[in-house]
Amino acid sequence: MRTRTLGRTDVEVTELSYGAAGIGNLYRPVTDEEAAAAIDAAWDAGIRTFDTAPHYGLGLSERRLGEALRDRPRDTYTVSTKVGRLLVPADGDGDGDDLANGFAVPATLRRVWDFSADGVRRSLEASLDRLGLDRVDIVLLHDPDDHAEQALDEAYPALERLRGEGVVGAIGVGMNQSALPARFLRETDIDVVLLAGRYTLLEQEGLTELLPEAAVRGRSVLIGGVLNSGLLTDPAPGATYDYAPAPESVLDRARRLKAVTERHGVPLRAAALHFPLGHPAVASVLTGARSTDEVRDTVEQLRAPVPATLWDELRAEGLLAPDVPVPSPVEGAPSPKEPS
Repeated sequence: MRTRTLGRTDVEVTELSYGAAGIGNLYRPVTDEEAAAAIDAAWDAGIRTFDTAPHYGLGLSERRLGEALRDRPRDTYTVSTKVGRLLVPADGDGDGDDLANGFAVPATLRRVWDFSADGVRRSLEASLDRLGLDRVDIVLLHDPDDHAEQALDEAYPALERLRGEGVVGAIGVGMNQSALPARFLRETDIDVVLLAGRYTLLEQEGLTELLPEAAVRGRSVLIGGVLNSGLLTDPAPGATYDYAPAPESVLDRARRLKAVTERHGVPLRAAALHFPLGHPAVASVLTGARSTDEVRDTVEQLRAPVPATLWDELRAEGLLAPDVPVPSPVEGAPSPKEPS
């Protein structure tokens, strides 16, 4: 699987990254064995970039990912985690679950927003302990939407110091919007942005400001949420978009996309996985998987050829703007050299 380097750093990512929210029991439980098998399947497919966060299952994702990677040579893979939410003991007896936050885990801990310099260091130290690692390759400020000034004034300088000390290789921000990450690109020296759901086959908000800013400055973007909460897997009635029922107008657009891709013999989800890699600033597409079958299907879709005529028809149908960059016909083909 092809690799790309983040910005001006030496940190390499595979063009497909493994998102570990699912093995943090996102929405439903996953066993330790299922989680380990999913990561093994990702490894066997050539994926060497793994993204996690304390938020995912109140630390469960980090613990499971660290355990699954423990016996693999440390210099053969890239790990990304996030800061901004500290995990502290829950009030009371900790009964109940964390499903209100999306994770089927016991609510023995609670999240506390903290984008202070001390909070960044404490969060990273706790993540390293859960992962069983002495370093991570990428650290991202996680969802600082309501904490922009503290994140810029306190958290970012702390990450910059950690990068300078060699504790981390690349630093950045991970969000579901594009405006604030674009501000980070202009005002700081971050290396990478993880943009979720805002640069997909369905919508290209990220192309307005963030992606051009990254390209001009030589920074990199990781794209998450490429299936828009599953809508670009199967745009059927009841499908979700941004984790809520899809509006009829959005559902209709997704159905039109599906009709075009299927006329070219390409599953909608395959075109959705390929699409972001057409932009020169995009280094990797990040997708979540909780099972070996999901991992293998994702890899298969990314390796499937997508003809240039598909993108041409999407433009002709008004489903893609004429200036939106698209992958070349060879995007997604198996690389002649797989990582060891």
